[in-house]
Amino acid sequence: MHNRYIFFLIANFIFISSCTVNNTQTDNSLKKFFDSAHVDGCFSLLDVTKGGITLYNLKLDTQRVLPASTFKIVNSLIGLETGKITDEKMIIKWDSVKRWNPAWNKDLTMEEAFKVSAVPYYQEIARRIGRDTMQYWIDTLHYGNMNIGGPIDSFWLNNTLKISPDEQLGLVNKLYYDKLPFTKRSQQIVRDVMLQENNTLYKLSYKTGTGIDEKNNEIGWMVGWVEENLHVYCFVTLIKSADKNIDMQNVRMHITKEILTKLGFFKGEK
Repeated sequence: MHNRYIFFLIANFIFISSCTVNNTQTDNSLKKFFDSAHVDGCFSLLDVTKGGITLYNLKLDTQRVLPASTFKIVNSLIGLETGKITDEKMIIKWDSVKRWNPAWNKDLTMEEAFKVSAVPYYQEIARRIGRDTMQYWIDTLHYGNMNIGGPIDSFWLNNTLKISPDEQLGLVNKLYYDKLPFTKRSQQIVRDVMLQENNTLYKLSYKTGTGIDEKNNEIGWMVGWVEENLHVYCFVTLIKSADKNIDMQNVRMHITKEILTKLGFFKGEK
């Protein structure tokens, strides 16, 4: 546990005056949201202003699993930084291969591809970036286990690259505050495409991901931040289930929003 707090102290020193066991709260009441959906999971929330962490399921929070489509955050940043993505309006032509998601079967801009989580678009970006450049940036970020072995267009999908919810929380926190080793332009573009809900009460930004781990469990991610009254709170939800019939897309969203609602969000009062 000591290493966890040292990580946050170093990674977020500018924003958090102290990061100790005393300002981390384990909230086991959140277990009911996962139980009611018949899934295992964890949730963490970082109040950047106060430096406090609300956490459920520390064991899973520090366990590395495949990032799945949450890697589109970093793939976008590297693509923008290296010029392989010129901006959010850059189009990659559809290769005419029909896939399970109709939203992927057309020409897409980077912004559109991010919103519909188009795997083919980002596989092409990874191929254009190339292995050496990709490895350089993964190492620079200390992204999870930093392993991108195997095909350059699937290492984030096939359990080669792995990252923990704890590390994901540090990543999105740095992204929000322009503290990743990329230009402000690159980080701003990615923040912009992550914005999913924007109204007078709150802004909700996130990226989701779905995959299958090495034990054949369904994995669901939702990582991002919520803003209310100029305050930002970064969050990470990870869900695991052996049930192949689970509607992971709906379950991860439902659990995350239920937890955030319980914690007082979406009212414009935080």
